[in-house]
Amino acid sequence: MNRPSSAVAGGVAGTAILSLLMILTEVQTRSQIRIFDVIARFVGLPGHAVIGFVLFVAAGVFAWPLLFVALEPYIPGGPDPAQRGIVLAAVLWIVFVITGRGSIGWPLVIVYAGLTLIAHLAYGFTLGAVYAHFRKPST
Repeated sequence: MNRPSSAVAGGVAGTAILSLLMILTEVQTRSQIRIFDVIARFVGLPGHAVIGFVLFVAAGVFAWPLLFVALEPYIPGGPDPAQRGIVLAAVLWIVFVITGRGSIGWPLVIVYAGLTLIAHLAYGFTLGAVYAHFRKPST
């Protein structure tokens, strides 16, 4: 598989894991985050959670994996794409945690930050690991 296709495959797997962990975050915060509403509001379309969901999936499956392909040689973490995926995901998490927390306050913000960090690191690891798997030369 070529690099972009491998990364998109990693994005699909990573987004599936990220989605499951974000559902857990919603449950643990008693649906106070409403991530898809936050994404829709961030792009200027408040009240359109479906558009927020579509953007969430599009970013996870296409935007971040293709950014990963473009930046991979420059991302620290050694030769292992899974480690590099974790580094990229940590940077994405910093932006996400600043812009995406909605109106939750203390102490739920601690739960939110911790669970979303785990979710993003799992996304990055999966993105990089699947990418590496499909990039291996066939024998």
